Amino acid sequence: MQSSPLPDDPLDAVRATPRPAQTRRPWSERIRVTSHVVWDHVVKHTGVGVVCAVAYFDPGNWGVDLQAGSEFGYKLLFVVLLAGIFAVLLQCLASKLGIVTGLDLASHCRLLLYNRPKHTRLYRWVALYPLYALSEVAIIATDLAELLGSAIALNLLFPKLPLWAGVLLTALDVLLILALDDPLGGRPVKMFELLIAGLVISVLVCMCIIISQVHVDWGDAFHGYLPSKAIFQDGGLYVSVGIIGATVMPHSLFLGSALATQDRVSSSPMKPLAPALESSDHISITTVPHQSGIRGHIARCFESFMHQFRALDGAGEFEPRNHSERENNPLSFVRAHLNHSIADVVISLLGLAVVINSLILILASAVFYYGEAGGPRDIASLFDAHAILRDLVGQGAAITFALALLFSGQSASIVATIAGQVVSQGFLRWRVSPFLRRFITRVLGLIPSMIVAASVGRSGIDAMLVASQVALSIVLPFIVFPLVYLTSSRDVMRVRKPTAEEIAVKDNEQAGGIDVEGKGDDFVDFSNGWIVTGFGFAIWLVVVVANGYVIISLILGKGS
Repeated sequence: MQSSPLPDDPLDAVRATPRPAQTRRPWSERIRVTSHVVWDHVVKHTGVGVVCAVAYFDPGNWGVDLQAGSEFGYKLLFVVLLAGIFAVLLQCLASKLGIVTGLDLASHCRLLLYNRPKHTRLYRWVALYPLYALSEVAIIATDLAELLGSAIALNLLFPKLPLWAGVLLTALDVLLILALDDPLGGRPVKMFELLIAGLVISVLVCMCIIISQVHVDWGDAFHGYLPSKAIFQDGGLYVSVGIIGATVMPHSLFLGSALATQDRVSSSPMKPLAPALESSDHISITTVPHQSGIRGHIARCFESFMHQFRALDGAGEFEPRNHSERENNPLSFVRAHLNHSIADVVISLLGLAVVINSLILILASAVFYYGEAGGPRDIASLFDAHAILRDLVGQGAAITFALALLFSGQSASIVATIAGQVVSQGFLRWRVSPFLRRFITRVLGLIPSMIVAASVGRSGIDAMLVASQVALSIVLPFIVFPLVYLTSSRDVMRVRKPTAEEIAVKDNEQAGGIDVEGKGDDFVDFSNGWIVTGFGFAIWLVVVVANGYVIISLILGKGS
């Protein structure tokens, strides 16, 4: 019997081997699998963008957007979109900084300026501490606007409730909510993110309901997203500067960089990258034995609540003095989080923040500029806007307006308080409990708010809202510059590649949750390219010029 000759190419034998028939999955199963994958990614990675988006439609934005729509109609929607694009770029840089390095922006500023090899004290007292003071001013100004905005909303809903009581209620309920758990831990707190998302969706729904009850020329409205010479008309540039200043918030950059450091993929928390940067926020709660059922769940919730009142003794911990003495996150962590985080930020800011700001401006335009209110006019305050909306559209629209303002103020107030914790923790390494840090942040914003609400009333609240937005605009360049500088630095943004031996060891030890990356000599550079760096510093320059214009206008008496 003659054997068949071997094929010249071994691959021919493989190709000649009959393959089992492959059955394609039915469409229903493929859709189910795809939906499961998409949902799994959404559940794991969505959260940071929604939380940060809150800062971009807080009560300060409401006042500016109402003013822009009532004076210029739809023409300044282009500025709203432009400010949203600025916010997207800066917020993405903040998230990238946290994901790649494992540190928030405030902690990076301390590493950069606290232990300089030369002129150490000079850098601390001329750069670091003034930067911290400016950051605290931004937090206080933001918190003040949120407190006053929520107080106004409560007063609109319950006219007999004094403004000072509304301020006090807002401050207390935020502290109570945040005492339940710490959103700045090593793992994301989904209940906190769901709470913020619920408030954001409520604002969006309320604005859609109001818009549906007024007449809007949508053709002219969408045309407003194109550049218009109205920006350079009398007062147009000043209002445009106000929109940019009220939209891009310094505290959101600090908070976004901190939340981006959280591990959203692995089932076990990562080991700390720099123990000195870890506080009681990152310590796992293990004092309660694992129990199943309702009793165990209640016990863990109680322990988590009590944990917020405990301080951590950081004695004996190693604290890096500069960026060269610490390691960034593993390459696997960066690749698992970076693209998802950028997508989350872009979708949240453009799909929520820009849309809500646009709806507020469109509402003011439709009712006060093109509607029955008698042509272009100034809207002196949120109180006036509520009253005119009630008279022209109806009581239901006015109540919905107040509810949207309340949801906006409450969500923004929670976020501002958490941002205050990030700033003090990163700049000063406070070892006090998370609750005490938030309480101090609340008090710093509560005192001026209570004084204004109790002494000067509505007119004083309007003045404080304007002053808070001016303060935020002036502080912003000092926060943007280090953010762009750090994310453009190769020394700060490089990540080690694992060696082949380390990958093999990791595969063997992966079941134990051990991460051994970080010993290779090759690096992956995640710093900004020259285009992104150029855009970042261009935004910084625009804000600086805008601030100069505002200050000169105020000096000359041309500001409003």
